[in-house]
Amino acid sequence: MIVDIFLVTFFMWVVAVCAFAPLGYFIYMYTMKSGEPFGDTEPHGDSESKVLEVVGLAIHALKKGLIGGK
Repeated sequence: MIVDIFLVTFFMWVVAVCAFAPLGYFIYMYTMKSGEPFGDTEPHGDSESKVLEVVGLAIHALKKGLIGGK
């Protein structure tokens, strides 16, 4: 009976460690890089993207075709 309780407790700890290991690793990496979890990243909107450029050209062409007529 006591052995069963210890086995269940042991396996519960194993499952808990496996479940929370990724969270612990993320917290560890976050604190290692002085509050930058993913390294040096640029702020949003500072760099141009090819996708945004193509979408902007498509919207401009659509507006020119529907509104401007030229």
